[in-house]
Amino acid sequence: MGYKNRLNTSFSLSNTLAAIGVAGCLLTSASAFAHNHKSGEMHSTADLVKAAMAAESRPEKDKERDRNRKPVQTLDFFGLSHDMKVVELIPGGGWYTRLLAPVLAEKGEYFAAIGTSRIERGLAKEEGFENIQITAKDASLSREPGARFYSLSIDSLGVTDADMVLTFRNYHNFDDTGRAKMNEVAFAALKSGGIYAVVDHTARHMEPFTDSNRRRFDPVKAIKEIQAAGFELVDYSNLHYREDDELEYEVGARSVTGNTDRWTLKFKKP
Repeated sequence: MGYKNRLNTSFSLSNTLAAIGVAGCLLTSASAFAHNHKSGEMHSTADLVKAAMAAESRPEKDKERDRNRKPVQTLDFFGLSHDMKVVELIPGGGWYTRLLAPVLAEKGEYFAAIGTSRIERGLAKEEGFENIQITAKDASLSREPGARFYSLSIDSLGVTDADMVLTFRNYHNFDDTGRAKMNEVAFAALKSGGIYAVVDHTARHMEPFTDSNRRRFDPVKAIKEIQAAGFELVDYSNLHYREDDELEYEVGARSVTGNTDRWTLKFKKP
C-alpha cells in the first residue's frame, strides 16, 4: 500500500489505525453493509452516477475533475444506493450535488445542509434539480476577525433516519467546536447503521499548524474526533492517495492543486 512509503515523513493510515486500536474493525464492512450490495443494486446505482456525470447540463469544468475525484468508485465505496435518504453537508458550488440529486431523484431523497447558498441561488433552480431539499436553514457559519477557521451554530440538520451523511473536503474549514458540532448533528440525523462519509486533504499526523497546511487535516485526529461523537470507523480507502503530493504545500499551490492526497473515511452510527 502506497502509504507505507510515507511512514517516516507523513502518515501511514493502516499502521496508525492499528496503533489507536481501530484497525480490527476495517474488515466488517463487507458483511455489515451487504444490504447495499443486493444483486444488481449497486450496478444500477453506478449506472445512474455515470449518467449524471454524462449529463449535457453538467459544466465542463466539473467533468474535468472526474478523473481525480473518482465519483463512481468513491460513492460505491461509501455504499450509496439510489433509494437512500442522503444529506450532503456544505455542498459548495454543487459538484457532488449534480451527481447525487439525479441519482436519488426517483427512489431516494437528497438533502443539502449548511453552506447551501450557492446551490440555492443556482443549481436548485435548474431544470432537473427540483428534488433538491435544503434543510437546516438556520445553520450559521461565522469566523471572528483574525480567526483562521469557521465556527458553526446549528441545533439540528432537520432530518431524521437518514441512510447517509456525506461531506467532501470541508472538515478542515472548522475550528474544534465547529467540527464537534458538525459530527454531533450528523450523528443525530442518521438512523442506526447509517453511514457518515468524510473526505479531506491530508496533513501529516501531529504536524504543527502552518499557513501551508491550513486546508489540510490530520486523519488520525479526524478519526478520534468522529469516534468521540459516537461513530464507529468502518473502513478507509486509498482511492485518493497521491504519491506525488508531499504534504508540504497549500492545497491551492500549482504543484498539487487538483491532485492533493486525500483521506477517505467511512463511519457508521451504531
